[in-house]
Amino acid sequence: MEQSSQTDNALDTKVIRKTLHERAICVIIPTYNNVGTIAHVVKDALNYCNDVYVVDDGSNDGTHEVLANIQDIHLVSYPNNKGKGHALKRGFTQALKDGFAYAITMDADGQHLAKDIPSFLEANKRWPGSLILGKRDTRGVVRSAGSKFANNFANFWFFVETLHAVPDTQTGFRLYPLKKLYGYKLLTSRYEAELELIVFASWHEVKIHSIPVDVYYPPKEERVSHFRPGPDFFRISVLNTVLCCLAIIYGLPLFIYRTLATLFRTFISAAFFAIVMLFIVTPFTWIYVHCGKMSEKKKWNLHLLMYRASKFVTCHIGIPGIRFSFKKDPVINFDTPSVIICNHQSHLDLAYLLSLTPKLIFLTNDWVWNDPFYGFLIRHAEYYPASQGIDNLIPKFRSLVERGYSIAIFPEGTRSIDCHIGPFHKGAFYVADELGIGITPMMLYGTGRALKKKTHVLKKSPVYLEVDKPYTHDQLMEIGDVRKQTKYFHRLYISHFAELSNKIEQDV
Repeated sequence: MEQSSQTDNALDTKVIRKTLHERAICVIIPTYNNVGTIAHVVKDALNYCNDVYVVDDGSNDGTHEVLANIQDIHLVSYPNNKGKGHALKRGFTQALKDGFAYAITMDADGQHLAKDIPSFLEANKRWPGSLILGKRDTRGVVRSAGSKFANNFANFWFFVETLHAVPDTQTGFRLYPLKKLYGYKLLTSRYEAELELIVFASWHEVKIHSIPVDVYYPPKEERVSHFRPGPDFFRISVLNTVLCCLAIIYGLPLFIYRTLATLFRTFISAAFFAIVMLFIVTPFTWIYVHCGKMSEKKKWNLHLLMYRASKFVTCHIGIPGIRFSFKKDPVINFDTPSVIICNHQSHLDLAYLLSLTPKLIFLTNDWVWNDPFYGFLIRHAEYYPASQGIDNLIPKFRSLVERGYSIAIFPEGTRSIDCHIGPFHKGAFYVADELGIGITPMMLYGTGRALKKKTHVLKKSPVYLEVDKPYTHDQLMEIGDVRKQTKYFHRLYISHFAELSNKIEQDV
């Protein structure tokens, strides 16, 4: 039993190391005269991460010689001690040069435990592009009065300077988004640099989240600390005075500008959509539908209208704040009808899928069917609400397929609130089975971050759409019945979405 548990743990750490590398996350450990702890800290970090940088900040106690005997680390060293801030700058610069997007920083004195690295990985998946702070659990830990005061002092001034509260600004156990470290090369060289980093990040709208981490403080007589209460408190006080001034002349105007830019981006997008739909598309559609008999050609023209309008918005003028990219398997031409499945994240999903082809029919929710802006167009373009029931819709779908249309269905049934892949329903696979057609899988990333469920603010985000090679009906039968197909594609989407996220979230 014990051997099985050890094997499972080995597999878990192997997956963690692989995922950290795929997401371009490294570990940076600055050190100065930690000869007694550095070997254990580094080797413990290597158990979880393949990419460990150690910055030797001019150690003269044998630390450098210990590090020289540890394999598989990236060692950055220089002869003279210049302070933790300088060591972090050197580590960040080297990691960026080597192509890393994130860095987890750990102290070299042994107080941070590598077993918490997976928690930072999960936080990075949940909040990509954010700065993650490890909130130390100090219950039962003996700390000096100076240490407690320093933490409360820094927390207070961080709130004054940013109007944001975090529980532990002094923790050195952090995950930094390296591409969002504004002005890091101008950091001061000592301990106060870590406060500067989070203050500037907050001013530039980098989200800051805290996660619980364990901490180990060795007995007082064994602790190695380079914190000098008098000089360092003076430096921190001077720094906070400067930051308070900068908060007024730089941080506040920047916050106002970014807030107004977000609101303006949202307003322009919403106004454009409302004006175009309410005063151009819907009236034109009403007149077009009521002038003469509704023929097959007129229905096709409605689909062309939706296709061209969607493509114009998403691909030509672009949605403000969104960087759109697209990949389609070369064999795709949409001439052969299929059931198109896609993960569902946002109201924006339909616009991007509609820009692919006019030969597309959506299964929608009732509120979409009855929407005052585009409901009239939706209904006359032969979209159908899911509330009518799949069995009742099969004859209508069959007629559409015979006329060359594909049926688009979101297997999740509803938008994901956190952008992850939710449970799949069997409806899409049942339709494909009943109609004897294949399935074309598509994958969307980023629409749920640009326009999150239950919000109305349009944020900046990359959006990526991938159209994969279709599965023929015979290939679906090889997978198994409808239930097995549902499970198969659900697992496929979870796996592939994780791969896309690992790649894309290096640049969010």
